[in-house]
Amino acid sequence: MTSGSGGTETSGSGDIVRTLHLLWDTGPRRSRGPKPGLTLDRIVEAAVRIADTEGLEAVSMRRLSTELGTGTMSLYRYVPGKGELLDLMLDRVQRPNGDMSAYGENWRSALEAVGRESLALYQRHPWLLKVNQSRPVLGPSAIEGMEKVISCIKPMGLSDPELVSVVIMIDSYVTGAARSQLYTQEAERRTGLTDAEFWAAQSPILEKVMAGGDYPVMAALSAEAFGPDFDHFDFGLQRILDGLETLVERRGAR
Repeated sequence: MTSGSGGTETSGSGDIVRTLHLLWDTGPRRSRGPKPGLTLDRIVEAAVRIADTEGLEAVSMRRLSTELGTGTMSLYRYVPGKGELLDLMLDRVQRPNGDMSAYGENWRSALEAVGRESLALYQRHPWLLKVNQSRPVLGPSAIEGMEKVISCIKPMGLSDPELVSVVIMIDSYVTGAARSQLYTQEAERRTGLTDAEFWAAQSPILEKVMAGGDYPVMAALSAEAFGPDFDHFDFGLQRILDGLETLVERRGAR
């Protein structure tokens, strides 16, 4: 259920029909014979593992062949290329949890759980934020995830396009929050400065600027205004849910 944009890769960039056959296992069956040690599942799992540890740019057919101890050409018997492989990776990591209890008993608790699950997904697989999924290839995980969420929020009483828009709204918010977290981590890694050290370096100059009286509103903000203890993600998520709850109540009143 991810929809990250502006990335270095694009979903659906391979042979779409071939990808769908691979995702749904509807392609031609292999002839009988000894069970091969290499499987499509192993290839996809290895690709995800490389992306998680080394970044998406490290995933290549040559790198996979080294990881799996096989010839590069052997991989092409299972997957045509990196475009199709990427869509298989996306579907693999987005496989939904079968436990519905975390979604609670109403649409609001379900959407809150979806938001938190999505944030955790991006944190486990930060390379997802570098993939443009504006045109996703819909595999089993994507369809199952949407089936699960839509079934939980149907009681909102919204139209079908509005229900889909609700899912997009939550995902877009989470994507933005996750990307901000990732950028902060990347900045710390590249500069060697922690977030606290970065802001501490600016403090002496900014204190003089604020004391000048040109920015009275900013100067009057409490020390906690930009502190690390406030949960900005939860605050924003709850306000989105508040807005949706108002909409549902208004529709119900009509």
